[in-house]
Amino acid sequence: MFERFTRNARDVVKGAVVHCERAGHDSVEEAHLLLSLLDREGSRASFVLAALGAKGRRDSIAAALDEVRRRGGMSRADVDALAGLGIDLGEIVSRVEQAHGAGALSDARPRRGLLGVVRSGHRPFTPEAKDVLVRALRIVTGERGRQLGDEHLLLALTLGRGAVADVLADHGVTEGSVRRVLHGGGGEAMAG
Repeated sequence: MFERFTRNARDVVKGAVVHCERAGHDSVEEAHLLLSLLDREGSRASFVLAALGAKGRRDSIAAALDEVRRRGGMSRADVDALAGLGIDLGEIVSRVEQAHGAGALSDARPRRGLLGVVRSGHRPFTPEAKDVLVRALRIVTGERGRQLGDEHLLLALTLGRGAVADVLADHGVTEGSVRRVLHGGGGEAMAG
């Protein structure tokens, strides 16, 4: 699969693994791919993110991703569906954290081995993160000789359903805005 990836795209994947390891998570997630994309400089995805104002809002994006993790990875649609049933997810998260500690639903605590040492080593990709890679490959399929760049990974993240796509959209990074920047329509002004 990775033979079609440009150096920039491979570096994004490697960076996602580093983000995963630093956080002490067991698996590479979509959020790690997004954070790695935000770290990039001098690439097509970096240009798009800068044109859309997302590079300058990295801290806000990271905080939004942390909040998603805190609520157990639930997307805005999940939260809205629960609210429609009269369930306040914020209240549930607060009660669980009161009983079990901060971040109890996030699974963000480092995994420790038998000797109490934080484990390192191979980090598999979650099904959602694998789906991002597959979507990116589909974007370039049919374009003979076309390499998969980091811009395709960014576009694939915007095409997903769920919390990471919600965070991107909340920060003005949507499929349409990414395509406009990539294909000459220019960047869109960021709100707030």
